Amino acid sequence: MSKTYLIFKHEFLKTLKRTGFIILTLALPVLALLGIGIFIIASGAAKPTAEVAKIGYVDEGGGFEQATSQGNIYIVHFDNAANATQALINKEIKEYFIIPPDFISTGMINRYTTERELAPPAATTTAITNFVSSNLLAGKVPENVITRVETPINLLTTTLTSTGDLAPQQGGYQNFIIPAVFSFLLGFSLIFTSTYVLQGLSQEKENRLMEILLSSVSTRQLLTGKVLGLGVAGLVQVIVWIISFRLLLNLGSSSIGGFISGMQIPAGFWFLAVIYFILGYALFAVISASIAAISSTVQEAQGIAGLYTIFNFAPFWFLSLLMLFPNSPVWIVFSIFPFTAPVLMMIRFGLTGVPVWQLAASLVVLALCVIGGLLLAARLLRTYLLMYGKRPGLGEIIRNLRSA
Repeated sequence: MSKTYLIFKHEFLKTLKRTGFIILTLALPVLALLGIGIFIIASGAAKPTAEVAKIGYVDEGGGFEQATSQGNIYIVHFDNAANATQALINKEIKEYFIIPPDFISTGMINRYTTERELAPPAATTTAITNFVSSNLLAGKVPENVITRVETPINLLTTTLTSTGDLAPQQGGYQNFIIPAVFSFLLGFSLIFTSTYVLQGLSQEKENRLMEILLSSVSTRQLLTGKVLGLGVAGLVQVIVWIISFRLLLNLGSSSIGGFISGMQIPAGFWFLAVIYFILGYALFAVISASIAAISSTVQEAQGIAGLYTIFNFAPFWFLSLLMLFPNSPVWIVFSIFPFTAPVLMMIRFGLTGVPVWQLAASLVVLALCVIGGLLLAARLLRTYLLMYGKRPGLGEIIRNLRSA
């Protein structure tokens, strides 16, 4: 039996039994199923009658007497601020506001409440705005015009192709959720699986087990077996997520409907997700192996590996800007940059249409970096895997690589 296969089998089975690997793999399906179940149970219960809230107001300028009923909020008139404050203290009203005489020129309204808050509740703001608008327009324009002023537009966007036909993939937040969540999980999977390579080689080097292993196998067999074994385990994890996503989306659409039933997954998304995982993992794995070769301890290796971990999750730091400008030249460059490409490209697929040339450039650069990283890792492993003590400097590494 091939020695490479034995190492592959050992690493694969060892990874599948890791508690952290199992938790990360099953966390999404279990939590999603739990959420769907809770929603179904909660929605089956009788919905309580909405509570009617009372808000006071003081009209110092006059002319605000109509439209005192705004949905579940009833607006109560008070002659002065003192009476409104007393009603607020007695909990007869939740809050009150004062319309000053110069409101038309300033647009300023003073609101008073006993609760500390970051911003007024949206329902309260809407109720006050509609109350003011209705009174200002009453008797001047038809009632249906007042209604339209209070609710100006209901904007429905439809995406067309370059030929004017209906695009198969539409935009919207509901179509961004799945790519965003999967990108986050993909980033974790890339880091966890490549870190296993780093930890395994570093520990074997630190406790001198590497000497025994290399007496039986070559560095090429060792590297190939470990990278393939951990990579296939990570691929199993990704496939479990893909199957879970599809099953949970179908379950949620049939049982919950609404927002979930309108979710769409970009064409080819799952196929590209697998490709980006394979290439992204291969890149991080060979770099992890290189770091393990030149590091004297596990802690030292993990400290250096933090550099590509930062790049991997960097797209989430700027997610708000990415959502506003998904086709900015900055994001195009980082979609091609190998350390950010897997996660960032998956996010962009949920936001916008990615041109074929960007996708091709991203995959080609990533593949070339994997090949270069593999050659680098092989040389570093042959040179430093059995060297202990102080970590070599950059100049020494370059000299040894030239002579290797």
